Amino acid sequence: MSIFLITLAVMLLVVVGMSLGVILSNKPIKGSCGGMSALGMDTACDICGGDTKKCEEEQLLQQNSSVSEDLSYDASSND
Repeated sequence: MSIFLITLAVMLLVVVGMSLGVILSNKPIKGSCGGMSALGMDTACDICGGDTKKCEEEQLLQQNSSVSEDLSYDASSND
């Protein structure tokens, strides 16, 4: 039983450590292999509608934004 508890504690520490790394890096999670486009299966993104430049522009706008308190944005708005 003690081996199980030690293993559980170690796994929980690993998950918490990975979670903190994602939260503190303040970057969106990305696939390591290019995702669906690497397989030749491009799909339309719900946010950008298939226009990848729109997503990149939105990320640049958020990085250059003077309002650092706002941690979210409305992705449903269609400009």
